[in-house]
Amino acid sequence: MKKLILILAALNAVTAAMACTSLIAGKKATADGSVIVTYNADAYVLYGELYHTEAADHKKGEMLKVYEWDTNEYRGEIEQVEHTYATVGNINEHQLCIVESTWDNRKELQDTTAIIDYGSLIYITLQRARTAREAIGVMTSLVEKYGYYSGGESFTIADPNEVWIMEMVSKGMKEKGAVWVAIRIPDDCIAAHANQSRIHHIPFDDKDNCLYSPDVVSFARKMGYFEGKDNDFSFSKAYAQSDYLSYRGCDGRVWAYYNRFSSGMDKYLPFVIEAQGETLPLYVKPDKQLSVRDIQNMMRDHYDNTPMDMRKEPGRGSWDSPVRYAPLTWKVDSVEYMHERPIATQQTGFTLVAQLRSWLPDAIGGVLWFGVDDSSLSVYNPIYCCLDKVPECFRKGNGDMLHFSWTSAFWINNWVANQVYARYSLLYPDVKRVQTEIEDGYEANQPLIEAQALRLYEDNPAKAVRLLSDYSNLSAEHATARYKKLGEYLLMKYMDGRMKNEDNGQFAKTPAGYPASPASPGYNEEYYRKVVEADTTQHLRIREVK
Repeated sequence: MKKLILILAALNAVTAAMACTSLIAGKKATADGSVIVTYNADAYVLYGELYHTEAADHKKGEMLKVYEWDTNEYRGEIEQVEHTYATVGNINEHQLCIVESTWDNRKELQDTTAIIDYGSLIYITLQRARTAREAIGVMTSLVEKYGYYSGGESFTIADPNEVWIMEMVSKGMKEKGAVWVAIRIPDDCIAAHANQSRIHHIPFDDKDNCLYSPDVVSFARKMGYFEGKDNDFSFSKAYAQSDYLSYRGCDGRVWAYYNRFSSGMDKYLPFVIEAQGETLPLYVKPDKQLSVRDIQNMMRDHYDNTPMDMRKEPGRGSWDSPVRYAPLTWKVDSVEYMHERPIATQQTGFTLVAQLRSWLPDAIGGVLWFGVDDSSLSVYNPIYCCLDKVPECFRKGNGDMLHFSWTSAFWINNWVANQVYARYSLLYPDVKRVQTEIEDGYEANQPLIEAQALRLYEDNPAKAVRLLSDYSNLSAEHATARYKKLGEYLLMKYMDGRMKNEDNGQFAKTPAGYPASPASPGYNEEYYRKVVEADTTQHLRIREVK
């Protein structure tokens, strides 16, 4: 039985590998002074829905049942606290936001008897903490008391004033708890993590901006992972298991973010592509202050306009597709190859960009720009942290991975996306137009809605909550309905490999009202040449008839 548990744990680690992305921008690195963090929750079995818990008071001695987030497996019970805060997705009512990405740790550092997994750690902490520093204390106390079940993990922990990256790994079966380190990202910098341990140097003397477990170095020494002086210690090298794909497919995503907004990043390409050279830093200073839209668009990146641009390499096909289906590695003649792993991917369950603002009341200041499925083809909808009712399109139980629902945003978005994947460059502009139209509307509405919410808040906070909850619900439902229309439009326009012409926004008709003959987009020149080159017998050549 113990062997079976270890095998399942290893399989879970493989499933999570190369799976999630989190981007970070400090409050002085953003155009409006907000802290911004993101999350692509990527897994082929993760259904895109919006979690919600109400604030509650609890009786002394009450216990909380813990279920592993990835598998819904029951792990055990922990003591409940006297009061828990309301949460919406990965944010709570006090604008605390926590997200993650998983990385491969040394396999002996796995405690299958522990109660707390990384997902439960996030959602339990959101119910118990008000600030990022408080959250670090809650998280580390929980795993110290109840053990840590998951593998290596990087957490983004943010509030309206500061943002931290904390990395954690279990001590294994022989010793309960975890070793960890947390570093505060400077306010004027950007940072990221994407399934690769990112903390190397630890500034032990900077008590204001660096927190760590007392045994973070001594445990590594005891296990034989490190010899040398504390100042030479690297958390990543001691506890993570890294290979070529860790640098290329994981740190590569971090590099893409840095490269988009900070000059001089070419010097780190050898680290990403060749796993050598200067180590990619934990954070960098951007050339400009970033907007929410800047970071939303970054979450849709496929290494655009870089040496790894997926629209320009051989796997792009006839329609310049950035989509690569699993597995991402394969062998030909015993030589192993890979596809790039970008930030945007079809395996995303849900995606978010959290906007946290210190100058506003929490109910108004915290916005979870939330979407489901592939971030490059979905819409970021405004979900305020005071939300008291989840939109029907994101509601838990409205469909699941094995049951389709026409009112589920996840299924509607997948329907649209899977039409696009087959002929990307042909269909993507139609999706981009609708996506931009919706998000432009949100951007224009935000100051108007929030100004009204502020006026209501001064009179009665409950009225502001009602306004923002209604707005969040209506926005998400409208976007889902609009995408359903988009899916119908794509199916009709591109049916059977043809493309209907349009006239003033309507499909073209003959003078008699009959459908006009559709165009035939065909394939690109490269495709035709490859077919001719492979047709060595000229089987497909049109011959002259005499």
